[in-house]
Amino acid sequence: MKFFKNNSVISAEGKDFYKSLFNVVGPIAVQNLISAAVSSTDVIMLSFVGQTAIAAASLAGNIQFILIMIATGLSSGLVMLCAQYWGKKDVESIRILHGIALRISLFFGIVVTIMAFFCPSFLMKIFTNEEQLIEAGSRYIKIVSLSYLCFSISQIFQGGLKSIERVKIVSTITVTAFCVNVFLNAVFIFGLFGAPKIGIAGVALATTVSRFVELVFTVIYSYMQKDVKIKLSNLLKFRRILTCDFLRYSMPAVGNELVWGAAFTMYSVIMGHLGEDIVAANSVVGVLRNLGTVLCFGMAYGGAIVLGKIMGSGQMELAQRNAVRLIKTTVLAGILGSILMYALHPVLPLLADLTPQAQHYSDVLLIINCFSIIGAAINTVLICGIFRAGGDSKFGFIMDVVMMWGVSVPIGLISAFVLKLPPLWVYFILYLDEFEKMPVIIIHYFKKKWLKNITR
Repeated sequence: MKFFKNNSVISAEGKDFYKSLFNVVGPIAVQNLISAAVSSTDVIMLSFVGQTAIAAASLAGNIQFILIMIATGLSSGLVMLCAQYWGKKDVESIRILHGIALRISLFFGIVVTIMAFFCPSFLMKIFTNEEQLIEAGSRYIKIVSLSYLCFSISQIFQGGLKSIERVKIVSTITVTAFCVNVFLNAVFIFGLFGAPKIGIAGVALATTVSRFVELVFTVIYSYMQKDVKIKLSNLLKFRRILTCDFLRYSMPAVGNELVWGAAFTMYSVIMGHLGEDIVAANSVVGVLRNLGTVLCFGMAYGGAIVLGKIMGSGQMELAQRNAVRLIKTTVLAGILGSILMYALHPVLPLLADLTPQAQHYSDVLLIINCFSIIGAAINTVLICGIFRAGGDSKFGFIMDVVMMWGVSVPIGLISAFVLKLPPLWVYFILYLDEFEKMPVIIIHYFKKKWLKNITR
């Protein structure tokens, strides 16, 4: 494919692109790394409580995962439009779009918080039928539900800051919240400073407090901006044509993230009914997968900001050339992430005290994920980076509906509950989804329908 042709000399234009890209991607990668580290820390800390706590927290985390998908979709839609308006230097439109995204995110945050607080057992029963997991997970969900509203607000504020290239402070805030989370995890799990040892409930409480700290710092810094005031009063700003634009471009992105996230949640539902061992093994391997995808996912989402700004300024040919550069860089990051993930294989036994069966599962799951993240890197940079930079969010939505819900999930259900295949085979079948949709995504890239200026 021509976008993989080698250029021995990087042009001045290329150097400018890579400089802009890494100025944005660096902080985003750090933020992704910290987010991954939060999950990793929870797994490591919970290993002192037991395998059941690890599996229960992993399944309970699917509730927040759904909210993360909604907030990510809304934030992606916000970045999609605001990055182009930032290239056009239309500050008022950025404020109005922020208010629109904030209203929608608040609605979902309130709904999920209420459901999680009042019906935790019902939600856990969706993911597993094992009573000990339901009981432990319910305690976790009830406490951590209080963090969902904080998260739904802070993610939109952070999306607004990223779209105007204020990414370093977002990373700084994320690091601060992570430090609070780790400290409080240790306090409530080990009973430091006279605090009670409350196990999985302590992890939930630590998460809730850290989310509140993150929200406070994010809002304070957003108010300090001089050129683009990103603040809560933007909730009251309204313009019909921009609302229509936001819904037109962001709702498919939200749908895409939800469809993808719901499918991954369904994968957890399937594995949750295959036993505690496969769930615990997947939780531990997920720690390394998160580390392996930090850079390539940062490339994809950071690239959307850089390319969107270029398209908003009307430089379409430059945007096309830089899209090729973004693909090459992201694929390389995916390969390096895969190598790093496999190199960390000796660390697996140290992350948690697993049963021999769970340990065997984790060894095989690691190899499957090493190949899977390369496919994920290619698909993510095209769908979430390049396509969304030009407002083409519908294609990714359609692809995941067809390939994940039309192919992967049904085949996974049949494999697990009709054919009753071993857990490892079911897992392998589920994680083929990245390679099933890749050819169609690459064909769509070459059609160049994504190359658009979507500003008014």
